Formats: sequence, C-alpha cells, structure tokens
Amino acid sequence: MNWFILVLGGLCEVAFTFCLGKAKITSGNEMYGWYAGFLITLCMSMGFLMKATQTLPLGTAYAVWTGIGAVGSVIVGILVFKEPATLLRIFFLTTLIGSIIGLKAVSH
Repeated sequence: MNWFILVLGGLCEVAFTFCLGKAKITSGNEMYGWYAGFLITLCMSMGFLMKATQTLPLGTAYAVWTGIGAVGSVIVGILVFKEPATLLRIFFLTTLIGSIIGLKAVSH
C-alpha cells in the first residue's frame, strides 16, 4: 500500500510542476489560482512522501518519488508545454525510468 501512496506523492509532484508552468503563462486571478494549486499539490505530495517513508526505506522512497516527479514533469513539458523531445532527452528519460523500476525491484 505504501508503494501506491508513494506513487500518488510522485504524481502530486508532477501536478505542482504543472501548476507552476501554468502560472508562468497566465496573469491576474488565474495566475493566483495556479499558485494556490501549486501549494495544495505540494503539501499533498510531501504528505504522501512522509506517509510512505514510515515503512519504506527513506533513500529508496525519496529517489523513487523524485524520479516519478522528474519523469512526469518532462513528459508534461513535452506534451503540454511543447518542450523539445530530442533523442537524448528521451534516452535519458528511459534510463531514469529503468532506474526507478530497478530501485523498486531491489527494495524490500
């Protein structure tokens, strides 16, 4: 169950970076709404991470949490914010995903 909670935390990390990206391209009340979303999803992400580390190894949980956030944020950047999807970016993204899976596989 705590692996599922950790994944939720990683997805919330993706959500808060998405909110930052949207806040950057908006203004006025809409911008403040995105910043509020950032704060909410940031707190949720940290809360899920704290809960997951009660039973999972801290180093592994943190690495997986940040990895999910990094992979998700790059994918959102490519798909939503039209960032470049170069061959090297995709290669290193793939190696990061492999590392996350590897850490999960060797952790108890």
